[in-house]
Amino acid sequence: MEPILSINHLTKKFGHLTAVKDLSFSINKGNVYGILGPNGSGKSTTLGIVLNVVNETSGDFKWFNGTVSTHNALKKVGAIIERPNFYPYMTAAQNLKLVCKIKGVDYSKIDEKLEVVNLLDRKNHKFSTYSLGMKQRLAIASALLNDPEILILDEPTNGLDPQGIHQIRQIIKDIASEGTTILLASHLLDEVEKVCSHVVVLRKGEKLYSGRVDEMISSHGFFELKCENEDALIAYLKSNPDFGTLKVENQLITVFLNEPMEAVTFNKLMFEKGIVLSHLVKRKESLEEQFLQLTDKL
Repeated sequence: MEPILSINHLTKKFGHLTAVKDLSFSINKGNVYGILGPNGSGKSTTLGIVLNVVNETSGDFKWFNGTVSTHNALKKVGAIIERPNFYPYMTAAQNLKLVCKIKGVDYSKIDEKLEVVNLLDRKNHKFSTYSLGMKQRLAIASALLNDPEILILDEPTNGLDPQGIHQIRQIIKDIASEGTTILLASHLLDEVEKVCSHVVVLRKGEKLYSGRVDEMISSHGFFELKCENEDALIAYLKSNPDFGTLKVENQLITVFLNEPMEAVTFNKLMFEKGIVLSHLVKRKESLEEQFLQLTDKL
């Protein structure tokens, strides 16, 4: 599949500060990509470069496999990289009419995109009456007016209350389900885990990982165990190379798997060895646990 965006050895320096360092990754059509990292990790700088508002120091990037110029490619891109900026005394519909004029888009798109972000019933209300979450949703509607092939969002849920966060995340999922590729920058592990199919992890401008969220670490998960004969169980787990890190806390034994193993297989194995489990749960590591493992290794 041809990539929508390819970034190759991109570096950006601001004086002595290197904001982005030798960064390379590609974005393919139809996926939701997250650029994940703490504040200052280079997320916004990277987005600024590919949107032509920040000049790179070295390296390059190509939109749509280099078949069109960056100027023409950006006509197929929708982006929100700053706080929503509309005229407060004008209604949502009036503000979007201005955007349509600038982008050369038919006014018929206004109601269609307001419906996508659940603001159609508020189209004739002034922007100044909108909550922060509504303002962010209007910004998304604005970015969608030209039916972009890719939507770029920088910290889309920043500053929102839990309800606003949930609404924005659901809208992103809905947009993606219609085939639009999405690239979002976030410092929230939870956001990337719930919304994205792929992730690029940055720290101090450097890439730590790029790939599918569910393959971020080749983890086979872990078992949570309890039994009366705890010593025998621990001894067995420590002697078997199929098991890795082992923790014991309040009689709950947590053991990570080095190899794939189903709970039913493990339960049968324990029974055959005379170890009866009173508690057995198999879990997959959260993205947070995987992220911490990844950064701890470096």
